Amino acid sequence: MQKNKYLVPLVLVTSLFFLWGFAYGLLDVLNKHFQEALNITKSRSTLLQGAYFGAYFLIALPAGIFMNKYGYKKGIILGLFLFAAGAFLFYPAAQQSSFNFFLVALFILASGAACLETAANPYVTVLGSPETSASRLNLSQCFNGVGSFFGPIIAAYLFFGGDKGSNTNLDSVKMIYIIIGIGVLIIAALFIATTLPEIKEDEIVSSTEQIKKPLFNHSNFTNGVIAQFFYVAAQVGIAALFINYCTEAGIGISNAKAAGLLSAGLILFTAGRFVGTALMRVIAPNKLLTIYAVINVLLCVLVIANKEWLSVYALLGVFFFESIMFPTIFALGVKDLGHHTKKGSSFIIMSIVGGALMPYAMGLLAEKYSTATSYSVPLFCFIVVAWYGWKGYLVKGGDNSSVKVEFKH
Repeated sequence: MQKNKYLVPLVLVTSLFFLWGFAYGLLDVLNKHFQEALNITKSRSTLLQGAYFGAYFLIALPAGIFMNKYGYKKGIILGLFLFAAGAFLFYPAAQQSSFNFFLVALFILASGAACLETAANPYVTVLGSPETSASRLNLSQCFNGVGSFFGPIIAAYLFFGGDKGSNTNLDSVKMIYIIIGIGVLIIAALFIATTLPEIKEDEIVSSTEQIKKPLFNHSNFTNGVIAQFFYVAAQVGIAALFINYCTEAGIGISNAKAAGLLSAGLILFTAGRFVGTALMRVIAPNKLLTIYAVINVLLCVLVIANKEWLSVYALLGVFFFESIMFPTIFALGVKDLGHHTKKGSSFIIMSIVGGALMPYAMGLLAEKYSTATSYSVPLFCFIVVAWYGWKGYLVKGGDNSSVKVEFKH
């Protein structure tokens, strides 16, 4: 950290990463739970991802405009209030057993998460030197992985009754989201009471020429939007149909055990973030991104081959190697944007809409062919990510040497 005054804001903002990670961890288990509790199809259940990540697409740019005018802190507080409102709406949705109502509640909750991500991701990258931005964001994102890990564990117990099988009762859904809403309001109170420094992004670019360039002339940014679209499409699709893949593998995996395996995958995801952050001390983030993406392409080939436990283990391995992709693409994408940083962040967060579109396509493939076949979609997505780490990340006219990160936390 360049200045000690950044430490407390970094810790507080990092808590937000845990928050939306936990909410996302619940989401993937809700897919299978709603298929049984509300008697809906696989493709229809993926509309949960559509509502969640569709909100990112629609809300991220307005959130960026809001922050440009009012600053990071007010953007975060707005996001927390929307997040809490959406969580509380899960109660009446469960009362009515209405899938459409759940989609509305989830959209509002995700609108809050979109505000939080639009604010928190770029804020972490500018709370210190540009040279350490990728590793700093990966460190904060580690706690997103921790939240994602706890989500399925709690959901497996509440929604599927541990090892007892499926549970069609929605009372547990009411309870967990009421608790989330209350917790989010407490966090909002902390932010209201805390002073956060506003950072002048123009002061931390590697070249003054970068300040003068229009936003869409920054090739690392425009390519980053594309790469992030396909990465999030892969991440969300992999997790959305994970339980279906495991239970259909023909090796006797129950819903509860599959949810437990999902938690194991998210342990690997979290571990991958910590390991990746450490590796960035000696390996440039773009190179590590390329290596991990190529490995995931090979693992997806094994998943599609559907070789029982071998393929399940390969699917778990994907979680480890996808772990660094979102924060690394984000940090490389907003590098040297200067006064465009908030707006650029908005567009990169908007690209998360890939997570709304691809899971539905995977659901259709799963219904027409097989769940294993549907994993050809993330295979293609990882090819795009590998390209970004290889060539697409380059800052034209800027200092590309600074993307080699030294870990200084």
